[in-house]
Amino acid sequence: MSDDIKKYFNGLLQKVSGLYVIQITDRDGVPLLRVSHSQEKNVDFALMPSFIPTFTTACDQASKLGLGRNKTIISMYSNYQVVQMNKLPLILTFVGAEDCNTGHILALEHQVDGYLEDIKLAVTEP
Repeated sequence: MSDDIKKYFNGLLQKVSGLYVIQITDRDGVPLLRVSHSQEKNVDFALMPSFIPTFTTACDQASKLGLGRNKTIISMYSNYQVVQMNKLPLILTFVGAEDCNTGHILALEHQVDGYLEDIKLAVTEP
């Protein structure tokens, strides 16, 4: 993984107040990159290998509603929020505080595209 990519995502983590973790995984939930604040340890529930493929299944089911392809799912919990973005073959997971600015996280969707291209190539190459 390029140091530039990791630095970029660490910078995003610092820019969004209340954001604890950014994780990039493949479609099956295999972690490819994870940046986090070291003091936040209670967010592992959203990064478990079984949680990420559930997002993929939910996106597939939501697309059957006839509203088009699902791009993002936002889950709100008592102390956290989880924003997952469908950037196939990658899944981006953002975990933040319950009062973290969700709109700010959603605004990052198109900003990260350029940095995801290298990771996408690594995942899709045979």
